[in-house]
Amino acid sequence: MQLPSYLRIVRASAAYDLLVTLPFALPWGFAAVHAAMAALAAAWSLPGAVPALDPLHMLLANLLGSVVVVWSLARWWAPSVLMGRLDAVARGLFAVWQVYAVVHGASSIVLLFTAAEVAFGVLQLQRIARTAVEKADTP
Repeated sequence: MQLPSYLRIVRASAAYDLLVTLPFALPWGFAAVHAAMAALAAAWSLPGAVPALDPLHMLLANLLGSVVVVWSLARWWAPSVLMGRLDAVARGLFAVWQVYAVVHGASSIVLLFTAAEVAFGVLQLQRIARTAVEKADTP
Protein backbone atom coordinates (compact mmCIF):
# COMPACT_ATOMS: atom_id res chain seq x y z
CA MET A 1 0.00 0.00 0.00
CA GLN A 2 1.21 3.48 -0.77
CA LEU A 3 1.44 6.12 1.94
CA PRO A 4 -1.30 8.44 0.57
CA SER A 5 -3.78 5.53 0.58
CA TYR A 6 -2.78 4.60 4.11
CA LEU A 7 -3.23 8.17 5.35
CA ARG A 8 -6.72 8.25 3.80
CA ILE A 9 -7.57 5.15 5.86
CA VAL A 10 -6.27 6.86 9.02
CA ARG A 11 -8.46 9.90 8.28
CA ALA A 12 -11.48 7.71 7.44
CA SER A 13 -11.14 5.88 10.75
CA ALA A 14 -10.92 9.25 12.51
CA ALA A 15 -14.07 10.47 10.75
CA TYR A 16 -15.93 7.29 11.68
CA ASP A 17 -14.86 7.61 15.31
CA LEU A 18 -15.85 11.26 15.43
CA LEU A 19 -19.34 10.58 14.05
CA VAL A 20 -19.98 7.53 16.20
CA THR A 21 -18.38 8.75 19.41
CA LEU A 22 -19.40 12.41 19.59
CA PRO A 23 -22.79 11.50 21.13
CA PHE A 24 -20.96 9.54 23.85
CA ALA A 25 -19.12 12.72 24.87
CA LEU A 26 -22.33 14.58 25.68
CA PRO A 27 -24.79 13.54 28.43
CA TRP A 28 -27.89 14.14 26.27
CA GLY A 29 -26.21 12.46 23.30
CA PHE A 30 -25.33 9.35 25.24
CA ALA A 31 -28.82 9.17 26.76
CA ALA A 32 -30.22 9.05 23.21
CA VAL A 33 -27.64 6.46 22.06
CA HIS A 34 -28.33 4.31 25.13
CA ALA A 35 -32.09 4.43 24.49
CA ALA A 36 -31.56 3.55 20.82
CA MET A 37 -29.26 0.63 21.67
CA ALA A 38 -31.76 -0.68 24.23
CA ALA A 39 -34.63 -0.39 21.73
CA LEU A 40 -32.66 -2.13 18.96
CA ALA A 41 -31.50 -4.91 21.26
CA ALA A 42 -35.10 -5.50 22.36
CA ALA A 43 -36.53 -5.27 18.83
CA TRP A 44 -33.97 -7.73 17.49
CA SER A 45 -34.27 -9.99 20.57
CA LEU A 46 -30.50 -9.91 21.03
CA PRO A 47 -28.96 -11.84 23.89
CA GLY A 48 -27.42 -9.98 26.79
CA ALA A 49 -28.49 -6.97 28.79
CA VAL A 50 -28.60 -3.24 28.17
CA PRO A 51 -28.76 -2.08 31.80
CA ALA A 52 -30.66 0.97 32.94
CA LEU A 53 -28.61 4.13 32.58
CA ASP A 54 -27.21 5.48 35.83
CA PRO A 55 -24.87 8.40 36.65
CA LEU A 56 -21.74 6.21 36.70
CA HIS A 57 -22.50 4.78 33.24
CA MET A 58 -23.07 8.32 32.00
CA LEU A 59 -19.78 9.54 33.48
CA LEU A 60 -17.76 6.68 31.97
CA ALA A 61 -19.42 7.05 28.56
CA ASN A 62 -18.81 10.81 28.58
CA LEU A 63 -15.15 10.38 29.59
CA LEU A 64 -14.60 7.72 26.89
CA GLY A 65 -16.40 9.82 24.31
CA SER A 66 -14.40 12.93 25.15
CA VAL A 67 -11.05 11.16 24.84
CA VAL A 68 -12.00 9.43 21.58
CA VAL A 69 -13.27 12.70 20.08
CA VAL A 70 -9.95 14.40 20.85
CA TRP A 71 -8.01 11.39 19.50
CA SER A 72 -10.17 11.47 16.35
CA LEU A 73 -9.45 15.14 15.77
CA ALA A 74 -5.71 14.54 16.20
CA ARG A 75 -5.77 11.77 13.55
CA TRP A 76 -7.93 13.88 11.22
CA TRP A 77 -5.70 16.95 11.39
CA ALA A 78 -2.35 15.16 11.50
CA PRO A 79 -2.67 11.67 10.00
CA SER A 80 0.55 9.68 10.03
CA VAL A 81 1.80 6.12 10.05
CA LEU A 82 2.45 6.39 13.79
CA MET A 83 -1.10 7.63 14.45
CA GLY A 84 -2.51 4.79 12.35
CA ARG A 85 -0.45 2.14 14.11
CA LEU A 86 -1.36 3.48 17.56
CA ASP A 87 -5.00 3.61 16.57
CA ALA A 88 -4.83 0.00 15.40
CA VAL A 89 -3.53 -1.03 18.83
CA ALA A 90 -6.30 0.95 20.55
CA ARG A 91 -8.89 -0.68 18.29
CA GLY A 92 -7.52 -4.10 19.17
CA LEU A 93 -7.91 -3.31 22.85
CA PHE A 94 -11.43 -1.94 22.33
CA ALA A 95 -12.41 -5.09 20.41
CA VAL A 96 -11.05 -7.38 23.12
CA TRP A 97 -12.92 -5.53 25.89
CA GLN A 98 -16.11 -5.39 23.86
CA VAL A 99 -16.04 -9.15 23.29
CA TYR A 100 -15.20 -9.66 26.97
CA ALA A 101 -18.23 -7.56 27.95
CA VAL A 102 -20.55 -9.52 25.66
CA VAL A 103 -19.22 -12.85 26.96
CA HIS A 104 -19.95 -11.59 30.49
CA GLY A 105 -23.55 -10.57 29.80
CA ALA A 106 -23.52 -7.27 27.89
CA SER A 107 -25.90 -7.02 24.97
CA SER A 108 -24.52 -8.43 21.74
CA ILE A 109 -25.48 -5.14 20.07
CA VAL A 110 -21.99 -4.07 21.22
CA LEU A 111 -20.59 -6.37 18.51
CA LEU A 112 -21.79 -3.91 15.85
CA PHE A 113 -19.10 -1.55 17.16
CA THR A 114 -16.61 -4.42 17.37
CA ALA A 115 -16.90 -5.12 13.65
CA ALA A 116 -15.80 -1.56 12.83
CA GLU A 117 -12.97 -1.73 15.37
CA VAL A 118 -11.59 -4.90 13.81
CA ALA A 119 -12.00 -3.66 10.23
CA PHE A 120 -10.22 -0.35 10.79
CA GLY A 121 -7.60 -2.03 12.97
CA VAL A 122 -6.72 -4.52 10.24
CA LEU A 123 -6.60 -1.78 7.59
CA GLN A 124 -4.26 0.32 9.74
CA LEU A 125 -1.89 -2.60 10.28
CA GLN A 126 -1.28 -3.12 6.55
CA ARG A 127 2.21 -2.94 5.15
CA ILE A 128 3.21 0.34 3.59
CA ALA A 129 5.78 0.67 0.83
CA ARG A 130 9.10 1.16 2.63
CA THR A 131 10.25 4.06 0.44
CA ALA A 132 7.05 5.98 1.13
CA VAL A 133 7.47 5.63 4.89
CA GLU A 134 11.16 6.57 4.77
CA LYS A 135 10.35 9.73 2.79
CA ALA A 136 7.57 10.64 5.21
CA ASP A 137 9.85 10.21 8.23
CA THR A 138 12.72 12.26 6.78
CA PRO A 139 12.79 15.93 7.88
